[in-house]
Amino acid sequence: MAESSIDISMVTNSEMEGVPSSQPPSNSDGATQQTPEELVGRAIAPIKREFLRPPPPSRTTQNDAASDANSSANAKQSQSSLVKEKKSKRQLKRERRQEQKSSLNLCPEIAKTGDVNACPYKNKCRFSHDIQAFMAQKPADLEGECPFVRADAPCPYGLACRFAGTHKDGASAASANVLKKSSEVNGLSKDVQKLLWKNKMRFTKADAVIKSLGLTGPNWKIKKLVDKEEDKVVSNGSHAVSETECKLVANDSVDCSECPPTFSPADNVEEACASDELRPSKKAKSVVDEKCCSDEVENDATVLEKDVEKNSTETESVHTADDMLAEPDRSLKIHPREKKLIDFREKLYLAPLTTVGNLPFRRVCKILGADVTCGEMAMCTNLLQGQASEWALLRRHSSEDLFGVQICGAHPDTVARTVELIDKECTVDFIDINMGCPIDIVVNKGAGSSLLTKPLRMKGIIEAASGTVDKPITVKVRTGYFEGKNRIDSLIAEIGSWGATAVTIHGRSRQQRYSKLADWDYIYQCVRKAPSMLQVLGNGDIFSYLDSKNHRSDCPELSTCMIARGALIKPWLFTEIKEQRHWDISSGERLNILKDYVRFGLEHWGSDRKGVETTRHFLLEWLSYTCRYIPVGLLDVIPQRLNWRPPSYYGRDDLETLMASDSAADWVRISEMLLGKVPDGFTFAPKHKSNAYDRAENG
Repeated sequence: MAESSIDISMVTNSEMEGVPSSQPPSNSDGATQQTPEELVGRAIAPIKREFLRPPPPSRTTQNDAASDANSSANAKQSQSSLVKEKKSKRQLKRERRQEQKSSLNLCPEIAKTGDVNACPYKNKCRFSHDIQAFMAQKPADLEGECPFVRADAPCPYGLACRFAGTHKDGASAASANVLKKSSEVNGLSKDVQKLLWKNKMRFTKADAVIKSLGLTGPNWKIKKLVDKEEDKVVSNGSHAVSETECKLVANDSVDCSECPPTFSPADNVEEACASDELRPSKKAKSVVDEKCCSDEVENDATVLEKDVEKNSTETESVHTADDMLAEPDRSLKIHPREKKLIDFREKLYLAPLTTVGNLPFRRVCKILGADVTCGEMAMCTNLLQGQASEWALLRRHSSEDLFGVQICGAHPDTVARTVELIDKECTVDFIDINMGCPIDIVVNKGAGSSLLTKPLRMKGIIEAASGTVDKPITVKVRTGYFEGKNRIDSLIAEIGSWGATAVTIHGRSRQQRYSKLADWDYIYQCVRKAPSMLQVLGNGDIFSYLDSKNHRSDCPELSTCMIARGALIKPWLFTEIKEQRHWDISSGERLNILKDYVRFGLEHWGSDRKGVETTRHFLLEWLSYTCRYIPVGLLDVIPQRLNWRPPSYYGRDDLETLMASDSAADWVRISEMLLGKVPDGFTFAPKHKSNAYDRAENG
């Protein structure tokens, strides 16, 4: 993205009212008298004195102290009054149903066509069919053009679109219902989702590899018995309950009234080994629950059941061969040299980033120079249970020419099944396994950085995943679990032989989190110990082109650097690295980047009310990071370091001053410039802390 004159006509004078003047104060005192070197030593950004804000007046009187105490007490009381009562899942579901029926949610088919008779569900539809009531409460259209009209395609949101006034005549009519082919892939089909919901998806490759590696688990014999019983049922073409099943039902007194019509042996190792894995509220049905229900449907087989029978017939021979194996068949494992390798050298890699690293953000980074992109971390168990929200993390845009997905699991069978499912249903270039996530909920279930304390489990996961698919398997790790007890250097030689083609090392331990700078000397040590066939990438505190350049020159064996938080704060970092310069980007150019993000967000999440507010939410999450950027022209020492804490300062214009604010209210104002006024009662609190410090016991 080249520097150019930027049109910021969207930012009017009225929108900038109340923004602190960008005119710097005439003088300043106090801590600002320190030299830039002293400020850098204290990790405080050395901003030029003429741009610093004067310190707030000190309060020393007892009256001021009393007023402060009263205000804090009132704040706590108001905060406690805002705490919402805990609602049951049934109550929340009932409220969602009622909201869907309200005039706020017009039926998508009616909104698309404008015809009240277009909905095939008629009175049974979950949404409102009252067009007049919907239009009466619909807020005014937003400024700008509908992103779907710009793409020369009829808008799929029709009347519900917040840019409906810009639609072309007849663009949303039924005759123009053929939409342009989506530029996003890796969606979850309904048929596959139903199979996953009912635990009826077969994973023949993963199960065979798991058995060949001897990682079947303690309940494998029970699973084989279930498989044999199911094979008998399928081969006989009958849904009758076997004698063994009847005994189980009689002994356990199981009520079959709520069971699904058929049973499939898809539970096997997942049911046996993933009891302590991350799972949502929906629990998998037991083997007995599945088996006792096979007599409920005889002639009216659904499409889902036909698919299951087809899969069972195709894979019956595979299961028979597996049962005859007396010794593990090591030939099933694919040698790393047989895989399609990806050369990460000299490529700029955007790290998988939770919450903020969504598809619109990755599109922005691609425009600004990123070469490799990776989706947000997805939990294996959630993917295997068909959660639509988790599968959305695997979405890929056509502009992402080198794209991978990142998964996280605690057991070899869970990870192997997930990579097989992704290989079947998605278009990806590589699959990354996260073994460094420090979040408590992940670590407590045995996944993420918890695996760093279990090298045998790491080996099983990498071997199982690598042996199941032909896609390259990469791994992301930290230096270790505990501070001062690094261990990746002792494992780096083995990771390549286990089947990984690349490993990314984040130069921090799990316990350290972000309390200190990344240890790049240790990363260099690991790189030099790695085998030649294993590519090693470094990660941590890359915030300027000099950081990347110095790391590559200090360790030529390093393949490349992965960029994470630096891209969140200034996504134009990729441009700086490629052009080898410090970009003193203007506020107008930064606003244009936000405009691109909003347009990509509306295309991804939708241009209706829900899509606009979803785009706003993720924009605000991103703004909680971008406010930490300090313009190059304001610094006494260049470049800015990632651990510097910026003091309060004025920008060179009102917009730059607004963008430097760490107040959520100012972030909301920026969102209103791009997406219109927020709804009544709108509040925002960032999901993640954007600062570089956190309690060590939290990871």
